Amino acid sequence: MQITANGIQIEVETYGPQGGVPLVLIRGLGSQLIHWPAELYEGLAAAGYRVVLFDNRDVGLSQRCPKEGVASGAGEITAAALAGEPVPAAYRLNDMAKDVLGVMDALGIEKAHVFGMSMGGAITQLLCMDHAERLLSASIVMATARPFAARGGNAEWLATLLARDVDRDTYIENGIAEYANWGSPAYPMTEEAVAAQAAWAFDRAFDPEGINRQVLAVIASTDRRQDLTKVALPCQVIHGAADTLIPPEAGAEIAGLIPNCDHHQIEGMGHVITPKQAPMLIDMMQDFITRRAS
Repeated sequence: MQITANGIQIEVETYGPQGGVPLVLIRGLGSQLIHWPAELYEGLAAAGYRVVLFDNRDVGLSQRCPKEGVASGAGEITAAALAGEPVPAAYRLNDMAKDVLGVMDALGIEKAHVFGMSMGGAITQLLCMDHAERLLSASIVMATARPFAARGGNAEWLATLLARDVDRDTYIENGIAEYANWGSPAYPMTEEAVAAQAAWAFDRAFDPEGINRQVLAVIASTDRRQDLTKVALPCQVIHGAADTLIPPEAGAEIAGLIPNCDHHQIEGMGHVITPKQAPMLIDMMQDFITRRAS
């Protein structure tokens, strides 16, 4: 369903009992709500949570958010970066954090547990830092607290992150290749399942310029490390030991910065959440919330 959140239209789905404790799931860069395994959100709903899924701005069925004078095309952004020119962002991750609050407001949710992965984990950090009064707990998954430059980011790396307009078959092939690089070896998906998910995502909404605006929001994000030391919420960090995109050391750093933060480094988990990981993550969430946030 479409709701108005933070002044824009956001696509939202909810699962579980209306009166259940709210649990908001926040996706990563360029991905859509359909990338959450049904085994995860249906399992959490069966455990009694009111699970909220949504498409971040600029992807899926949510509103596109261009800004006049700000580039969205991969070629234009890459050329500017390689020339040492500024590459401004149309919005920041702080705006996307406010989108989450807007979703909660539209659904009548005062406080929620939040589970954010990758870029969603960065957004979750901002929610902890700036809007703690709206959170019951935070689960920060496969994320980093460091800004792009502090992670060795440069113009060449930026170029690899940007999305380009491709046909359906190429999009599916790229999805299979990305999974081969970032997947979870201990919790695998078949190539057929990865291809089917990529086809669904392409047919539902593929917009490379929207993805690129998200990339620039990530690039524009500031260093969160100092502010995380002041977080007083129940928090846990979950990170894959086999994550080849954001190394597990980044998750360990976050866990070491947030006071009394739980830390789970999962062997055989990469930079993806697959159906086979769902039972483990559901158990982990229930244990964490029972011990720390109930």
